Amino acid sequence: MDIYIKAVLQTLAAFVAILVYARLLGKQQMSQLTFYDYVAGITLGNIAASMALDEGPTFWVAFLVLTLFFALTYLIGVTTEKSRPIRKFIEGEPVILVHNGKILEHNMSKARYNMENLMMQLREKDCFNIDDIEFALAETNGILTVLKKAQKRTVTPSDLNVDTEYEGIPSELIVDGKIIYQNLTQNNLDEKWLIEQLNYLGFNSPKEISYASIDVNKKLYVDEINDRLQDVTDISD
Repeated sequence: MDIYIKAVLQTLAAFVAILVYARLLGKQQMSQLTFYDYVAGITLGNIAASMALDEGPTFWVAFLVLTLFFALTYLIGVTTEKSRPIRKFIEGEPVILVHNGKILEHNMSKARYNMENLMMQLREKDCFNIDDIEFALAETNGILTVLKKAQKRTVTPSDLNVDTEYEGIPSELIVDGKIIYQNLTQNNLDEKWLIEQLNYLGFNSPKEISYASIDVNKKLYVDEINDRLQDVTDISD
């Protein structure tokens, strides 16, 4: 039984260590990770897994290795923030793959792109014709950034000299049946007002609500937990 208790304790220690170190390294979306960030994350995970499996002195060796690797990764992160040359060396630079409707084969090879990958990512950007593209760049995180030629871009209100109102970001008031009191206060509202609005819409309690938000124009959006839809579209075969 001791071996199982030891395994549980080592797994908990490895979990806490990787959680703390990951938080200290900062938060990034997966789409923002560079190749170096990706490799560093995998390495940290592998070392933490070794901590959970190793026994005796080996556990502390793995913990030391994890700490040193975290320190080096953190140091590299700080250094790349302050030094552009080092950042360019470690993270690389964007590469132009398409310029004025022309594919740059040399840069394609440099970025390890093939034609299928390029065309797939262009289609994801609603670009089906190479001749419509002014620039297409392979970013350091693997994302393809596309700028269409001026005459091929979607018309915006500014192009038509049309004034638009400020939209802002809706504030969440209820999430999974629980009221977000901080957001109520920020919008100069209170629980009484919210309950009155819910009662007016036919709800008896916030617990019936999956999600509720309010926009800058004080328009309330409510989605109940038990949707009462008569006709639900099924896209499965």
